[in-house]
Parts: sequence; structure tokens; C-alpha cells
Amino acid sequence: MTHLDGQPAADGFAPGIDAARIDEPAANPTPSRKAGRAIREIVETLVLAALIFFAVRLVVLNFRVDGESMVPNLHNEEMLLVNRNAYRSVDLSAIEGILPGDDADDGDGAFYPFDPPERGDIIVFDPPTERPSDQPYIKRIIGLPGEEISFRGGKVMVSGTELDEAYIEDPTTCRGDEVCDVVVPEGSVFVLGDNRTNSSDSRVFGPVPVDRVIGKAWFSYWPPSDIGFVPHFEYPEISEHSVATGIAPNAAVAAASPQLERAPRQRRERPRRERAVVEGVATAEAR
Repeated sequence: MTHLDGQPAADGFAPGIDAARIDEPAANPTPSRKAGRAIREIVETLVLAALIFFAVRLVVLNFRVDGESMVPNLHNEEMLLVNRNAYRSVDLSAIEGILPGDDADDGDGAFYPFDPPERGDIIVFDPPTERPSDQPYIKRIIGLPGEEISFRGGKVMVSGTELDEAYIEDPTTCRGDEVCDVVVPEGSVFVLGDNRTNSSDSRVFGPVPVDRVIGKAWFSYWPPSDIGFVPHFEYPEISEHSVATGIAPNAAVAAASPQLERAPRQRRERPRRERAVVEGVATAEAR
């Protein structure tokens, strides 16, 4: 064997050579490989975005208020997020015999992972109107199951107690062709629009079954001046009365009714429907 200069190596082995001198440069990725990698990243991003979108839609829906029946608290064209799982319940009676203590549950067996419907909640629902509506309504829960709703002197009476509603501007009246005195049945709620002189609600079509409730109005995100959580009002005078009479204040499930678009044209004529539009899904009417 010889050295690089032609001289034989003393130990009979070839001399060491710097690897940097003999290694071949790494091959650059071909254009087709670069394109394939970019396409894969785009697909992964789209799949992730779709999963996030569908996961969010399982919890909330977005609505646009179309009409004036919830003025002064919700306005025309206001955009809302509605929690569709707010009142979802689990029937514990199905596992009553499995859990220890068979007599532990004296209620109806319904368990609410969040909160049960409460007075003052604003909800979206399918109205129980005589003529089926293909669009949901939006209204405020006023009466809960077992409560007697009546009207006296421009005020709402709940089981004989006057409801303090500082959030409305006009008196509440009930016309002769409407439901003016009613006991809310189990599994239903009594709803009213905040614009009491321009709202078609439970005074017209009666209590709303709970299974017609789509969800609870949760957050307002448009216009910017209205961004924030939808306010929930408390009624301590009714809560105390309910406890005293044995009526559970949170025992009911929410139902919402529609909002009206403008003032009624005539006494017997129902006002134009106002709608809450489900963005990307459908429109929701409010009379």
C-alpha cells in the first residue's frame, strides 16, 4: 500500500482520509416531495379545523335576533351564542335499582349536569303554535311548573306574588283572546317577551313544553357595543314565595318564544313575526 504521495504506509494499512472529503452531499428534496408535504399539512389543518367546528356546534349555536319583541334587552340584528346543552338532563330513575338506597330519590329522577331552567333565562325554542312554524322563537322564562300565572294592574303575578321586573319598560297586559290565567303544567314553562306590548308569547299559545327548548341564550357577540354575557335577572321575592309554598324555584325546564317585529296592527291581528336567525343553519322566528 502507498501513501497519497506514492510512499508505502509503514503499518501496511491505508492512511486515514478526512470523511468530509469523501462524503457525497445530501440529496435535496425533490419538488414533488415538497408539494406532497405541503398538501398533507393543509389536509391535517382542515381536518383539525373541521373537528373543532363540529365539537363547538355540539355545545353552542349562533343566532341572529330579527325583531323588536325582546327590546330593551335584546335588539334587532343582535348576534347571540346559544348553549344547546344548558338544560340537558339525565334520567337517574333508569339506574335507581342499581345504586344503594332505593328510596334516596324522592324527586322525578332528573339530574342536570349544568343548571335546570330558571326564571329569567332567555331561551330559544320551537313554538307550540296552531300553525307549525319552521323557525324557532326567543323569549324569557317567567313561570315554572306548578306555578299559577296571572296578570293584575299591568304586573305579572306568580302564584299570587307580584313579579318585580325592572328590565321592562311597559306594563304587562293580557287580552281576552289570550291565556291570561294558567297553571304551568309539569314539563313546561311560561314565557314572555320583554317588549310586552309587542310580543306574541305564552299569552297567545300557552306554556311551552320543555322538549321544545333548543337552548339558552348565553353570549352576545355583535354588535361590539353589546358584547358580553346575556344578563340573568334574579327574582328573590318569587324564590322566597316558592320555598314557602313548597314549589321548587328551579324545578322547571325552559322554553322560549318568539319576538315581535313591530307593534301589533290591530287587536285581533297577530303581529309580524320576528326571527332569530341560526347562522349557517336556519332562521328562528319570534312573533
